Amino acid sequence: MSEALTTGTALYGSTESEDDQHAAFTNGDVPVAVYGLGKMGLPLASVYADVTGNVTGADVDPDVVAGINAGENHIAGEPGLDELVSELVSRDAFRAVSDPKEAAKDARVHVAIVPTLIDEDGAPDLSIMESVMRDIGSNLKEGDMVIAESTLPPRSCVDRLLPILEEESGLELGEFGLAFCPERTASGRALEDIRGAYPKIVGGADEESTRVAELIYGHINSNDVLTVSDTTTAEAVKVFEGVYRDVNIGLANELAKHTEAFGIDVTEAIEAANTQPFCEIHTPGAGVGGHCIPYYPQFIMKEFDTETPVMQAARSTNDEMPTYTAEHVLDGLHAEGVDPSEATTLVLGLTYRPGVDEIRATPSLPIVERLVEAGVAVDAVDPVNTHTDAFEAAGANLIDLDDIADTYDSVVLVTPQEAFEDLDLTSLAPQGGRLVVVDGRQSLTELRGHDAVHYRGVGINV
Repeated sequence: MSEALTTGTALYGSTESEDDQHAAFTNGDVPVAVYGLGKMGLPLASVYADVTGNVTGADVDPDVVAGINAGENHIAGEPGLDELVSELVSRDAFRAVSDPKEAAKDARVHVAIVPTLIDEDGAPDLSIMESVMRDIGSNLKEGDMVIAESTLPPRSCVDRLLPILEEESGLELGEFGLAFCPERTASGRALEDIRGAYPKIVGGADEESTRVAELIYGHINSNDVLTVSDTTTAEAVKVFEGVYRDVNIGLANELAKHTEAFGIDVTEAIEAANTQPFCEIHTPGAGVGGHCIPYYPQFIMKEFDTETPVMQAARSTNDEMPTYTAEHVLDGLHAEGVDPSEATTLVLGLTYRPGVDEIRATPSLPIVERLVEAGVAVDAVDPVNTHTDAFEAAGANLIDLDDIADTYDSVVLVTPQEAFEDLDLTSLAPQGGRLVVVDGRQSLTELRGHDAVHYRGVGINV
C-alpha cells in the first residue's frame, strides 16, 4: 500500500460531496481496519479489501497473521475464500497484523467482528470486544468511524462501547462515529452472505454514523441496506433473529415429544402445516448447537430484568433434546432385548451442523455422555470434526469411516455429514437381531419398516 493510501480520508463529518466520499472509499483513500480474522472476520475483511484495496486485519493469533500475509486462508469450507485471500495479498490490498493498535493507528474506518463469549453462568462476556474498543479508542482520530459487527446484547454500543471509545480517545460522539451493523452470515457461505444474500442492517449512534454506515455497506453489500433508528435497534434485530429460531425449534421439538400420544410422523404434519403461508414451524431434531442460536437468548435473559418465560421454555426444551435422543437409543435397545451395558453404539456426526468444523454446544457430546453413563460402548465418527479431546474425555472411541465395525446394536445419527450418504446401515445389524437406528435429523426415514432395522426418529412414531 502506498504512503498516500495510508494517509487516510475521513468519511464521518466529511464536507466533501457524496460522490467524492464514495470514490474515496472505493479507491483506497479510506484505510480500513478489521479486528478479528476468524470464521466470520476473515471473509468480511476480504470483502472489504476487495472493495477498497486498503485493509489491515488484526488478529491475536500469530499463526493466523503469518498465514494470511503468506496469502493463505485458514478457514476451511468457505467457497472462494482461498483464491480471494491469495489474490488480495498478492496485490497488496490486504495485510494482517497481530497488534490491534497497529491496525488502528492509520485506519479511518474500524470494523470489530470478534467473539462474544458466554461465561460460566451463561451470561454474555464482552471482554474481547471491550478490549478491542480500548485499542481503537487509544488511536481514534476525529472523523473516524467505528462499526461493531459482533452480536451484542441490546444497548451494548451506547452503554458499554461508546464510553470506552470516548474515555480512551478524549473525543466525544459527534467528533467520531459509531454504528452497529450485525453480521448475517452462515459458515460455508460467508462470501455470498456478506456480498448480498440478505439486506444489511445498519444503525448509528447518531444520524451521521447511520449515514456513513449506509454509504460503506452500499458498496460491501449488493442487496438492500436497511437503516434503523439507532444502534440498540440494530443490536436487537440480530438477537431477535436468533431468538426466533430458538423458540421456533423449541416448539417443533415439543411437538415431536407428542409423537407417542399422536402415533404420527410429526415432521410430516409440520411440512403439511407449513404449506399455509402464515405457518413456518421449524424441524425438530437431536438438539441445537453452534455459537449463535443457543446463546443469543441469553443476551436478553441474562442482561435484563424483564421476565422471559417463552425464551426460557424454548431453551429448556432444546437443551433436553440430546438426552431425549439418547433415551431413544436406550429404549430401543431394551425393546430389542439388549442390555445397554453390553451394547455397542455408533454415533454418526459430531459437529453441530454438516460441513462445519465447530462443536460449540453440539448435541453429540451430551448424547455420547449419556450413552457412556448407561454403560454403552460408543464408537463415534465424523470426517469433518478435528476437535477430538472433548469426545475422548466423554468416553467415545473416535474412529474413521473405514474403521466402522461389522456390526452394532444401535446407530444414532446426530449430524448428517455428506460422507455418510453412502453408508449401508442395514449391513451393520447384529446377527439374528435388528439394528436400533435413532434418526436425530429425519435423514434416514427410508429405513422405516426395514426388516433389519428398529427405527426410531425424533418426531416419528410410525
